[in-house]
Amino acid sequence: MTGIVSYGSYIPKFRIRVEEIARVWGEDAEKIKGGLGVYEKSVPGMDEDAATIAVEAAREAISRSKIDPSEIGAVFVGSESHPYAVKPTATIVGEAIGAGNDYFSADLEFACKAGTAGMQICYAMVKSGMIKYGLAIGADTSQARPGDALEYAAAAGGAAFIIGNDPIAEIEATYSYTSDTPDFWRRDLQPYPSHGGRFTGLPAYFRHVISAAKGLMEKHEFKPEDFDYAVFHMPNAKFPIRAAKMLGFSIEQINQGLVVRAIGNTYSGSSLLGLCATLDIAEPDERILLVSFGSGAGSDAFAIRVTDRIENYSREPAVWDKIERKVYVDYAIYLKHRRKIKA
Repeated sequence: MTGIVSYGSYIPKFRIRVEEIARVWGEDAEKIKGGLGVYEKSVPGMDEDAATIAVEAAREAISRSKIDPSEIGAVFVGSESHPYAVKPTATIVGEAIGAGNDYFSADLEFACKAGTAGMQICYAMVKSGMIKYGLAIGADTSQARPGDALEYAAAAGGAAFIIGNDPIAEIEATYSYTSDTPDFWRRDLQPYPSHGGRFTGLPAYFRHVISAAKGLMEKHEFKPEDFDYAVFHMPNAKFPIRAAKMLGFSIEQINQGLVVRAIGNTYSGSSLLGLCATLDIAEPDERILLVSFGSGAGSDAFAIRVTDRIENYSREPAVWDKIERKVYVDYAIYLKHRRKIKA
């Protein structure tokens, strides 16, 4: 069996409420919360970026597994907010965890699904015998133009997964659905992304998420009732709930991983943090459907079965416990932390 040997997560402690952002822009906070299903979001600290988030998540994954970092043969970091335009985040992570020098390394970028792309690469490399363990990370400090609708949800956080044999959660199958759909983009040297508004829904998010989930289930003869849990990419709370209903999943199946309400959209870390939160309570032989989404556009779907090895695996602190560790900031501090105040 090949799959998830260990996992780790990181969520900054700072939060800003939707009411605080709405106050500054003269918007109706209750209407926004009702429309997005998001009540507050995480905010990175002054010294936090995608690299530090990736390192913290990776260190937790390693400490939980007791794996020798030198046995990790590949490090992939998916993000759309890499701190350097030319200088890999993955090598920073490799150095920080003590992976040595004999490993594959690359940064990945596919909007919010770059982390699951890293999982697929590591899975294939382990399965082929090229490496013993691979480290796949999705981490972001999401960008949003002040006053844009994205600002209410664009957040910070990340998750790391060590892929190998004898896992706590076997990857039974994976399937991807991809097209050239320009729903969201950010050109070189531009600080903030642009998006197609409502266009990001049906032709982008729903088309790809639904197609990837159906493709995996049809190819491998799964049904919604074969899964105990489901996790979908969470740009807001409304989209994954609607996707679940369209596919025949219940709110009970997705509720544990629906972290977006409390921390916002962590982009490359979004579906992966939902998976971490689900693994926190999953029992042996329970099955999880994971479906990511990245604008541009594509989705990766996974069928994951929890194994007996999870019973002897340390899952503390849990994702929802980390979510409750928070310090609220006002809009001015938020601008300072996000370095949006320009001279």
